[in-house]
Amino acid sequence: MNGHREPNTVGKMSSIKLAGLYVGTVVGAGFASGQEVLQFFGFHGLGGVLGIAVAGGLFVVYGAMILILGNRLQASSHLEVVQASGVPWIGTAVDAVITFFLLGALSTMAAGSGAVFEEQFGVPYFLGSLAVVTLAVVTVIMGIERVVTAVSMVTPFLLGSVLIVCVLSMFKAPIDLAWADPERAALRILPLSSITYASYNLVLAIPLLAPAGALAGGPVLKRGALLGGIGLALGALGIHLAILTAVPEITRFEIPMLFLTERAFGPLSLVYSAVLLAEVYTTAVASLYGFTARMTNPQGKQFVKVAIATGAAAFIGSLLGFSELVAKVYSAVGIAGYTLLVTLILAYFRTRD
Repeated sequence: MNGHREPNTVGKMSSIKLAGLYVGTVVGAGFASGQEVLQFFGFHGLGGVLGIAVAGGLFVVYGAMILILGNRLQASSHLEVVQASGVPWIGTAVDAVITFFLLGALSTMAAGSGAVFEEQFGVPYFLGSLAVVTLAVVTVIMGIERVVTAVSMVTPFLLGSVLIVCVLSMFKAPIDLAWADPERAALRILPLSSITYASYNLVLAIPLLAPAGALAGGPVLKRGALLGGIGLALGALGIHLAILTAVPEITRFEIPMLFLTERAFGPLSLVYSAVLLAEVYTTAVASLYGFTARMTNPQGKQFVKVAIATGAAAFIGSLLGFSELVAKVYSAVGIAGYTLLVTLILAYFRTRD
């Protein structure tokens, strides 16, 4: 693997832009479809609210750590951050987990796109998957500036759309305070589910947050992490409560948010389908760029070929199905990502003045 990264050229980062980058990077994999929240919190019933609160706290604390470390080390990639722990084998292991998950997340986003096209538009699953992979490859080939713009600029609109759907869903039907089915959850132990959910999202976020931290300083870093962590927690909480207004019927759907949108808006649910596809696209772009740039020099001749080959591999992986990938890939990488949480703590205290 090649550790070289293209220099970041997007200019100074404000706390708002950092928060937007944070949320936009993980929105597709974190909660946009509703399947992720269902798997990690929804099946735990009302207790999932506490689980989301714990995950939100982890997002804030570890997001700040990543940004601060990126600033201290003037990182150009996640490599400097994970290697700063001072334990070489840990840095190598965490780098491998991050790199693997970037490909897994891309496959999952392609699967999510396929599910949306099939459930909402009646278009064959594989065509929907192919569409988002193709768009992601084209965007990545155009360079890092396009990637950051795609991820950060649309975040407020995407998060706002999610929250509107959730609020309207709760007006349509009451929250079921008694329902729970933890046997079907990705992880049956709620605290473990919270840590794993935060872990896999942080694995996905660090390839962009680490170099972003080098472009800002002081209070901006902590404010960006705070706003981003709160945004992620609010999005997950809104979807969780909305899911509890439609259980157990909603558990049958690959994309629970589409079911909620159709119930709230009827034919206008097509609008949210476009929003969901935009969320999936931003995470797919971030994942593809992070993986490809880790494998080869972004300024080299092989970058385009590797990006295309990676897209093709992700498309093949997406054929396994969306909910299956969420339950298996996210859980496995989240647990493996516990090493990242330890590494960040070691690196943070080791690099203090």
